[in-house]
Amino acid sequence: MFKISAMTHLKINDVAPTFEVKDQHGTIVSSAQLQGKNYVIYFYPKDLTPGCTTQACNLRDNYAELTQEGIEVFGVSMDTEVMHTKFIEKHELPFTLLADTDRKMIDAFGVWGTKKFMGKVYDGIHRTTFVINTENKIIGIIEKPKVKEHAEEILEIYKINK
Repeated sequence: MFKISAMTHLKINDVAPTFEVKDQHGTIVSSAQLQGKNYVIYFYPKDLTPGCTTQACNLRDNYAELTQEGIEVFGVSMDTEVMHTKFIEKHELPFTLLADTDRKMIDAFGVWGTKKFMGKVYDGIHRTTFVINTENKIIGIIEKPKVKEHAEEILEIYKINK
């Protein structure tokens, strides 16, 4: 049902890569801190763009249900902490955004690659979500998530894997 991206080297049941990256407040968030928790890391191209805003707002609108299931949400892009703060404030996002400005986390998860948009070919972040369990294992990889139904896709993976 949920495809593994041909681009990422990660697959279902792999241990999620380790990371340490700053959030919108400049506070370090690490994979070690998330040990023992269910969490989602969703990679998206850019703050305040139409598709990324739709995706973030879908997660915002379903955030209560996600947290009720014990799921923490982290969005990741190459945007700065300042841009993340603007994005969060403008759309009242209740979850953490990680500023991977040096692309270490993006590369570790294998979501950087060639893209095509309106006939233009360029390198960028492929919209991809990793669903991770309390054992730090990847239980789902959502390639090209449906931005208007993203929370539902995440919840379905967790419910299947309970």
